[in-house]
Parts: sequence; C-alpha cells; structure tokens
Amino acid sequence: MKHTIHVDVESSQIILELDDTLSPKTVNEFLEKLPFTVDLNVWGDEIYSSKSPIHQPEENAKSPVQLNDVAYWPTGKAICLFYGPTPIGKPGKITPASPVNVLGKIISPDKSVLNMADGTKATFRKA
Repeated sequence: MKHTIHVDVESSQIILELDDTLSPKTVNEFLEKLPFTVDLNVWGDEIYSSKSPIHQPEENAKSPVQLNDVAYWPTGKAICLFYGPTPIGKPGKITPASPVNVLGKIISPDKSVLNMADGTKATFRKA
C-alpha cells in the first residue's frame, strides 16, 4: 500500500510517497511515529535528518539507490531524501554512506530545498 507524507520545511513542502512493500517494518514504524520533527542537513544532493524516532535494522537495504528515493539509514537512524549524487558516489551513481532501507519516492522533487541551512527544522506528517 502507498502512503502520502508531507514534509514541512520552512516555507516549502516536500511530498513523499511511501510504499510498504519495499521495507514493510520500517515503513510501518515510520507511519506509527508520525508526526515528528527533526533537523535536516545536506550532503551533496542528499538531505538527511538528525536522529529520527525510527529504530529499525537493515531491511532489504541497498546501496547505491535511485534518483528521488526516500530511505531510512539504520546506522544514523536518519531519514534520507536522495535528490542526486552524494560526495562518495561514482559518476552516475547515488551512493549513501552505508546501505539504506528504501521506503518510497519523492513526489515533488524541488531541488531548492538543497539550499537550506544545516539544522533547518522539518515536520513529517500524514497528508
């Protein structure tokens, strides 16, 4: 089943679509913890959160990932939004710091959010 999530960031809104067939336990815990607020940081063309309220081990973990993937990074307990390459990726590859549990896709991939300052607050909530 697919679930629409809104991420409120300053004056912008990011829309995500989570798919519980990709990493079911992780998606279910994500949905159970909504709404939650975290700080966001930028690493290359990836946005990642400070520690999220989600605590899951690797589940169908992947590296590299696809453009506009939404993922959970078990190592850092972070939510990751992949708008493009990371500093450690080879050309044409989007490589997280370590494998991630893919949860879905960014539906409104407005790259202007990559210009935000590290530590910007974001609230994840049900649509």
